Amino acid sequence: MSALTDLIFAGSNAVAGLTEKAVADAIAKHGEDAKVAFPDTAYFFPTIYAATGVKVAKLGDLPACVNVLKSLITNKPELGDALNAGLATAVGAEILEGLKYLESANPYEGDSGIGFVPDPIIRSLGVPLVTGDIPGVAVVLGKAESAQDVVGVVKDYQSKGLMTFLVGDVIEQVAEGGVKLGLEFRVVPLGHDVTSVIHVVTVAVRAALIFGSLQPGDLAGLLKYTKERVPAFVNTFGPIDEVVVSAGAGAIALGFPVVTDIDLGENQVPGALESETDHSLTVKKSLELRGIKIKVKELPIPVAFASAFEGEIIRKKDMKVEFYSGKNVTCELVRMADPDSIEDHRIVVDGPEIDSGEVEYPLATFVEVAGAKMQADFESVIERHIHAWFNYMEGVMHTGQRNQVRIRISKDAFDKGLRLHHFGEVLYAMIMDEFDTVVDKCQVTLVTDPAKAEHILKDIATPVYNQRDDRLQSMTDESVDTFYTCTMCQSFAPSHVCIVTPERLGLCGAVSWLDAKATNELNPSGPCQIVTKQHMIDERTGRYEDVNEAVKQYSHGALENVTLYSLLEDPMTSCGCFECICGIIPEANGLVIVNREYSGMTPTGMTFGELASMTGGGVQTPGFMGHGRHFISSKKFARAEGGVERIVWMPKELKDDVAERLNRTAKELCGIDNFTDMIADETVTTDPAELVDFLTEKGHPALTMDPIM
Repeated sequence: MSALTDLIFAGSNAVAGLTEKAVADAIAKHGEDAKVAFPDTAYFFPTIYAATGVKVAKLGDLPACVNVLKSLITNKPELGDALNAGLATAVGAEILEGLKYLESANPYEGDSGIGFVPDPIIRSLGVPLVTGDIPGVAVVLGKAESAQDVVGVVKDYQSKGLMTFLVGDVIEQVAEGGVKLGLEFRVVPLGHDVTSVIHVVTVAVRAALIFGSLQPGDLAGLLKYTKERVPAFVNTFGPIDEVVVSAGAGAIALGFPVVTDIDLGENQVPGALESETDHSLTVKKSLELRGIKIKVKELPIPVAFASAFEGEIIRKKDMKVEFYSGKNVTCELVRMADPDSIEDHRIVVDGPEIDSGEVEYPLATFVEVAGAKMQADFESVIERHIHAWFNYMEGVMHTGQRNQVRIRISKDAFDKGLRLHHFGEVLYAMIMDEFDTVVDKCQVTLVTDPAKAEHILKDIATPVYNQRDDRLQSMTDESVDTFYTCTMCQSFAPSHVCIVTPERLGLCGAVSWLDAKATNELNPSGPCQIVTKQHMIDERTGRYEDVNEAVKQYSHGALENVTLYSLLEDPMTSCGCFECICGIIPEANGLVIVNREYSGMTPTGMTFGELASMTGGGVQTPGFMGHGRHFISSKKFARAEGGVERIVWMPKELKDDVAERLNRTAKELCGIDNFTDMIADETVTTDPAELVDFLTEKGHPALTMDPIM
């Protein structure tokens, strides 16, 4: 073991020396007051901030951090001291990478890596991580002796849905092996310098800050959180030098096991640092060490099938076939059927197959399901999954829903033999797998005949869509007997509980009342539990005795009181993966709403990340609240504070997205036409005084309402 600890300390001392010199050189060049920051984060230098509470904002803050780094390197031969030295290496790597952003706003431009991963991306990963769509995070670094070895490992991770980060020459090896790189493919190149591995570490660290309500400076809490709740591990390929070994020690300190393809002999640490020279076993050993269990879906299709392909974009030049509502009839419909009227696993392509020579086709996807426990309410829930399931096929891109759909099939997928009947096999397999408790039989018909597709759209699908819409519009919180909890995110945010109602979907935007109802039916002991609503305490704020009892029970006592319709009085908590956040702007007597895709400034003087850092992790923050996009147009949005009339500013993209629904709500509740014309956005101003001038000019109702605070 002494040989291993000697390597760790040698690497840590080397990084410490480089860091100290780099900081001194930067101060000499730019001065102590020069600002230094990673892009689009509210967490400063995240590793340093989480571990020590220090907010690095300028170069003059770094010498003290270097001293902390050096204090962690004791050069004692104990494993615990060596792991502390690994943490020192992580701190040094963060400083060295941060200094790159001092010299350039985009230091990775021209490089094959992306460098720092911004906060909004981490928040967007929250839902797939807690649902298991991303079952784990792999860090692959070094240079494999045979490129095919690392290509095989990365493809295996991709097929299993893992998020894989690449560091070093493996980036080129994997790219040249035909693996598509990018966040959308969950194979993410970070950079060639070994210090760029810190960008994975900061993802894990910020997960603790964003979702776990970890207090900055709580190092013990940080290490506990990353070990228990961030399912990450490291694979190294090829020769490892002292810096790589020291970085590996830092990963182990965070709870991430390291698997290397070098035979370490007696220097292995069971469960933390192990050798695996047989690359065909690398994935198996890595998953076992981290306790990650993969439910493999074997489908009879000629292309890979995994959630990792969901973000794939197929350009027109790479497209073999397209189904597009802008040119041909398209629709997707799931209907409950009489069991005797359908044949289980019957898949029909009614019309020409996609190898008929055409490029563009109509497509009516008609799925009939039957089961003793099947309900009409579940039709749309199953239907919404079609989007994801089609996207999981490698070489397929799906956008839209209902009768507004675009599907593209790549030339490569077509050449591998992918045909339309395989789409039916995917639908059958996934429906029978994920909805097996309510579906006993499933029949799939894929219609490419133009006249028959038109018939399904006009005579079957459209009336069903209209009927569903009418029912959903009539559903209110008052019209149902039960609400539902959603605790899916508790794997990351242990004390957070969503209360999902017809007029308030989950803050992630992914769980509606119908979804929660279906989830409860599918898994009665799962994350969505029934909440009765028999004992109302206060109608204005949406305070129920039943809801308070539920949040107390399912937050394990962390929460005792929650309102459903108030921003100021015991607002609902947030996990951290919310689509939007709203906050009070007193100068305008109203509310600012910002979505996580918007990276600019808001009139509150804070960015989305800075606003979001004030909530999350299951903590109640009066005046700030995470929520889904669709909640903005709900009649229950901030009802206790005056409702939608309080909205004074939104980013333009968000405003345009919700305009139709929000205008309809404002007209119905307040008699205001084209209400969104009164709401400012970044093209108007981000200055509070200018915002008030704009609102005054538009006659915005918030200015004449009672003071919000």
